[in-house]
Amino acid sequence: MAVSVALLLELGVILTVLTVLGTLARRFALSPIPLYLLAGLALGNGGIAPVPAAGEFVSTGATIGVVLLLLTLGLEFSIAEFAASMRHHLPSAGVDLVLNATPGAIAGVLLGLDAVGILAMAGITFISSSGVIARLLNDLRRLGNRETPAVLSVLVLEDFAMAAYLPLLAVLAAGGGWWEALLWMVVALVALGGAFTASYRWGHHVGRLIAHPDDEQLLLRILGLTLIVAALAEHLHASAAVGAFLVGLTLTGDTAQRARTVLGPLRDLFAAVFFLAIGFAVDPADLVPMLPAAIALAVVTAATKVLTGAYAARRDGVARPGQIRAGTALIARGEFSLVIIGLAGTTVAAIGPIATPYVFVLAILGPLLTRFAK
Repeated sequence: MAVSVALLLELGVILTVLTVLGTLARRFALSPIPLYLLAGLALGNGGIAPVPAAGEFVSTGATIGVVLLLLTLGLEFSIAEFAASMRHHLPSAGVDLVLNATPGAIAGVLLGLDAVGILAMAGITFISSSGVIARLLNDLRRLGNRETPAVLSVLVLEDFAMAAYLPLLAVLAAGGGWWEALLWMVVALVALGGAFTASYRWGHHVGRLIAHPDDEQLLLRILGLTLIVAALAEHLHASAAVGAFLVGLTLTGDTAQRARTVLGPLRDLFAAVFFLAIGFAVDPADLVPMLPAAIALAVVTAATKVLTGAYAARRDGVARPGQIRAGTALIARGEFSLVIIGLAGTTVAAIGPIATPYVFVLAILGPLLTRFAK
C-alpha cells in the first residue's frame, strides 16, 4: 500500500497546530472552538497556508466528528426523560422559529431574492449548530446544568424541523414543483417520527445487544450501529446528528458509562477536525464584501437566539442567569447553515456572499459569548 508523504505531513502539521491552539485556549479557560475555526480558515483553500492533500480527510472526519459529538451527548440522558422534555418545549420551538427565521426572511426580501432564496435565508438564520453547541456544553462543563435539557430540546426540535425543511428546499432549488417538495417533506417527517418512536418503545433492547465486557468490542458495536443509523437518517433527508443522538439516548446504565469512556478520545479528535472543516469550507476572500451586512444580521439573530433560550429555560423554572446561559449557548451557527448555502447557492448566487460571513461570525462569536455569560 502506497503511503502519501504529503498527507501524513499535512495531518501532522494540522494536529500540531490544533494542539498549540487548544493549549492556549485552555490556559485562559476558553473553549478552543473559535481558534480551531480560524485555523481552518488559514489552512483551507484561499488561506495563508493551504493543505490540499489533507482536504478529503478533513471533510470525511468532519462528518464523523458531528456524529460522535451528538452520540456522546445523547449518552448523558435517557430517552424517556428527553421525550417528555421535547413535548414540554414544543412552544419553545414555535418561538424559536418565529424569532429566528423571520430576520433571515426579511434579509432575503431586502436583498431582492426570489422565494427559494428567501426560504434559504430563513433557514440559515433559524438553525443553530448542534455540533458546536454539543462540544461547547462539554467544554464548559454545563451538561449537568438545569438549563441544559431546555437547550438540547430546542436543538433536537430544530433538527426535526430540518427533516422537513431540507427536502423542501432541495427540491425547490433543483427546479422541482411545490407538490413534489411537500411530498418529500412528508416522507422525511414520517420516517423520522417512526425512528424516534421505535427508539422510545424498543430502544432498551439495544443496550443488551451492544453490551460486551471487552472495550474494543463495545467500541466497534456502538460505532457500527451509530454510523448505520446516521446514514439512514441522512438518506431520509433528516440529520445524521439526530440519528446519532437517538442511539446515544437508547444506551443507559453501565453501557452508557463505559461508552462515554471508550468514545471520549475518538470524539475529541474528530470534533477538532469538524471545527477545522467549517473553516476549510470558507474562502477568506468571500468574507469581506458583505461583512458589514453579515455582522448586522448576526447581531440581530444573536439577540433573538438569546430570547429563545431564555424563554425555553424559563419554562423549566430556571433562574435568570441560567436563562442567559441557555440563550447564549444557542447562538452558534455552523454545519446546517453551510449545507443550506450549498443547496441554494448554486441557483441563488446572492446568498453565499452574505450568508457565509454570517455563519462564520456566529460560529466564532457564539462560543465566546457563551463562555462569558453570567
